[in-house]
Amino acid sequence: MAGYSVVGDRMKVKVFDENHEKDLEKSVNDFLEELEGDVIDIKFQVSTAVFSEEQIYCFSAMIIYHQ
Repeated sequence: MAGYSVVGDRMKVKVFDENHEKDLEKSVNDFLEELEGDVIDIKFQVSTAVFSEEQIYCFSAMIIYHQ
């Protein structure tokens, strides 16, 4: 098929979602230590919500890699 490559066939993603920035950092670093492939890209996002008087944060990252 046009547009597909051997590398693309082995491409994977891993998604992380944590309530605290340091927890996300630890999760991502632990994953990268064990990764037996190459990182293509890392996407990072922070979102917030207000519930009553409490502000809630969501820290997330997506690692795109291939094995």
